[in-house]
Amino acid sequence: MCGLAGFIDQGVGGVVARESLVRMLARIDHRGPDDEGLWIEGPVALGHRRLSIVDLSPLGHQPMVSATGRYVVAFNGEIYNHAELRAVLARSGTPFKGHSDTEVLLALIERDGLPAALAHCVGMFAIVAWDRHQRVLHLARDRFGEKPLYYGWCGHAFLFGSELRALAAHPAFDDSLDAVSALGVVQHGYVAPDRSIYRHLRQVAPGTCLSLPAAMPAASLPPPHIYWDPVAVARHGAEQPFAGTFEDAMAELERRLRDAVALQVQADVPVGAFLSGGVDSSLVTALMCQASGTRVRSYSIGFSRASHNEAEHAKAVARHLGTEHTEWYVDEDEAERLVPKLADIYDEPLADASQIPTLVLARLVRRDVKVALSGDGADEVFGGYPKYARGERLWHTPGRLALGLLARLVDRQLSPALRRALPATVGRRVPWHRINTAAALYGARSPAALADLLGTLNREASSFLAPALRAEMDTRACRPATLARYRREAMLRDIQTYLPGDILTKVDRATMSASLESRAPLLDHRLFEFAATLPDTYLFEGGAGKRILRALLYRLVPRALVDRPKSGFMAPLSDWLRGGLKPWAYDVLATPSAARVLDVDRCRGLLDLHCQGHHDLSSRVWPLLTLAAWAHRHLPRGAQPT
Repeated sequence: MCGLAGFIDQGVGGVVARESLVRMLARIDHRGPDDEGLWIEGPVALGHRRLSIVDLSPLGHQPMVSATGRYVVAFNGEIYNHAELRAVLARSGTPFKGHSDTEVLLALIERDGLPAALAHCVGMFAIVAWDRHQRVLHLARDRFGEKPLYYGWCGHAFLFGSELRALAAHPAFDDSLDAVSALGVVQHGYVAPDRSIYRHLRQVAPGTCLSLPAAMPAASLPPPHIYWDPVAVARHGAEQPFAGTFEDAMAELERRLRDAVALQVQADVPVGAFLSGGVDSSLVTALMCQASGTRVRSYSIGFSRASHNEAEHAKAVARHLGTEHTEWYVDEDEAERLVPKLADIYDEPLADASQIPTLVLARLVRRDVKVALSGDGADEVFGGYPKYARGERLWHTPGRLALGLLARLVDRQLSPALRRALPATVGRRVPWHRINTAAALYGARSPAALADLLGTLNREASSFLAPALRAEMDTRACRPATLARYRREAMLRDIQTYLPGDILTKVDRATMSASLESRAPLLDHRLFEFAATLPDTYLFEGGAGKRILRALLYRLVPRALVDRPKSGFMAPLSDWLRGGLKPWAYDVLATPSAARVLDVDRCRGLLDLHCQGHHDLSSRVWPLLTLAAWAHRHLPRGAQPT
């Protein structure tokens, strides 16, 4: 796990380029505190910060040059099947000096070119490869978007890097705000995985690579090449479904998952496990215990509030598996100290309150190990979120469209009159927003539209933004449907958006801020390709998802220890915003920067309603506070967003 940064700038070179590259790398030294490498040739500068995980010797140093000298690579991530690929390449005569996965990757690129090389790789990665012969810069990102890679033209310079803070250190950096991304934060809680919060910068989309000739005119970008498409995988799975029994499917899943875990426990440093006590992390930890030659270290976070606390469940699972278990309880005081730092740690607005315990957990784990396995991805790949079952019920509700029309009429005609007629104290207690929500949900015209609505935190998001931003953006029209079945459509949309934009971004920034590598065996792409072929009855049982994962887990862990309603890795944010975080929340909305991006009066009104205690509006308030806090830290003082 590492960090990378660099640029193509025809206007500078030599000492000036080196100074700029050093500044960029200094901003991401937390991603790689073990080593630093710089490579500059003409207008191309490529830098790397290394967190040594595989091949700790100098032979793993990056940027790395290929055996023929044609390619130079800076690589962030892991190629888990590098030993197998190395053996294949060695049989064909490829020489190797060390045993790093980067050297294997370079040999594959030399043999096949970058897109074809990626088809052989099982892993998570962000790759920058400079072709010295053809003078083309290649950028690539892994299939699910586990590792970040930003890029874009800022004036005459083409910048790229693992985090926005690295690009911001370059003299040409342009900090113009992207209005559509600001809307996305308020609407969904995160920036779309192919955009950034800045207008002129983007992210390489998951499963794609971008090839930029050094001679390409400034501001020009070639279309990305898609080397792996989850939509195509999902359609292929639906057309060629698994034909065996449920027991057959379990056996195949167990084989694939054991292989994924066995690959991901391989490292030249200690490896631990995130253990919440839920289905996903318990299954990964159980298989890890069987694959590892030593006693596994496991870690969990707890809260004093029972409804949010899974630490006791994690402890019970750890006791059964015989792990060396460590837990830590997060209190409100710790949250108060951490929340003001989120805008700097995440570098881009991310409104997921579970980022707080994730950050604490990463720091706890890093005391002992450099790598930790997680259960991330199971809900999206195997249908675990309760919203999938809820959406299925909504979509098949008899008279759904008529109910939607009735709710819309009530919302438009009756609720204003009732608001005026009822006493103020009663009016504050009436959940008017639920009528409006029902109108939208029951009135959805397609599975795609309903899935998007259920993933929306603030449906009238644009009304919370400052007028200057509101005037220059679209409202992000719903993408067309790709699959006919509702739950499969919702899962696929989460894999394309929520998983990389929220979950994986949250985990990457939290773990890398502590110089910790996180790995997710359930995001081995071969598991997704298998899950796409399974009948719905193998994934869903009644209102619960992940049926096949649960059945496999029950063979390894007593059902009584893990069979309970899904609670998620959530902090008690609602209480905190009414308690210790309340002064911070009002203060951040009072900053001048908040008024540049938000309609602060409307936002303060929503915060007031939440703090009165009648309704839990924390999930709607948190994105507004997140955007305001980010603007306070990162927008230039006195400047207006473009």
